[in-house]
Amino acid sequence: MNSDPAIVVGVDGSPASLEAVAWAAGDAVAHRCRLDIVHAFVWPAMYGPVPSPFDEGVREAAAQTLTVAADHARAVAPGLEVRTHLQLHEPAEALIAASRHAATVVVGHRGHGGFTSLLLGSVGAALAAHAACPVVIVRREDRPAGAEEGRVVVGVDGSHDAEAALQFAFEQATYRGAGLTAAHVYQWPVSTGPGDMLPLVYDLDDLREDEQRALSESMAGWAGKYPDVDMRHTLIRGRPAAVLTEVSAGAELLVVGSRGRGGFAGLLLGSVSQAAIRHSACPVAVVR
Repeated sequence: MNSDPAIVVGVDGSPASLEAVAWAAGDAVAHRCRLDIVHAFVWPAMYGPVPSPFDEGVREAAAQTLTVAADHARAVAPGLEVRTHLQLHEPAEALIAASRHAATVVVGHRGHGGFTSLLLGSVGAALAAHAACPVVIVRREDRPAGAEEGRVVVGVDGSHDAEAALQFAFEQATYRGAGLTAAHVYQWPVSTGPGDMLPLVYDLDDLREDEQRALSESMAGWAGKYPDVDMRHTLIRGRPAAVLTEVSAGAELLVVGSRGRGGFAGLLLGSVSQAAIRHSACPVAVVR
């Protein structure tokens, strides 16, 4: 795969992966870059050594999966440069490797390999935790109506990952001609490190003022960088995962950092980002 930045989309022939192809094709047009379609698979261990007829049949089916996906991308975005890549590899590992040279990696929220009760396929979960670039997980369900319908919603909490998420969200809003809503969700004081003493009593009004100040600091300067984006921000008290899922109803895209300021250092994916990719009804971008 070339080192030129491209939008990479993983496909497996499922309807969800074709939805991902359509989203990725539109994003590639917006970024004026190439679309790389990746289909990766491994031989089923139950067959042992692979006989030649089986080899040919599986490869033909894999090639057909790529052909269908490429045709779908070109139908969505005529004139788009599309390249296909067939890899004999574990899908998650192949896409993680591709992410090192990609602008964004896109997948459907659940492919052929998952049980129907699972809300997120194993490939999407692995990518969100380990990819070297932003990961977008596209859901097929109809988007419910909501106050932020048609807008890009981004969760902010002052963390480094949230800053990266803001950058990605503003770029997406610009490309899509959409408004942007920054949501800062707070609950109660939390420890910021070992030995940090928390107050036994605190004033809710003071807490809200502190959180409003943090939100204003997080958003400072962004309007000047992206003057054409209709920007608004909101401060909400509640559980971050549940609030962001609710706020993003009807949104064009929900953007979250991979780990916020409240996460444990050893976790590759925070609880808020995990909940967002499992329960949000709109496409979700996880930005590291």
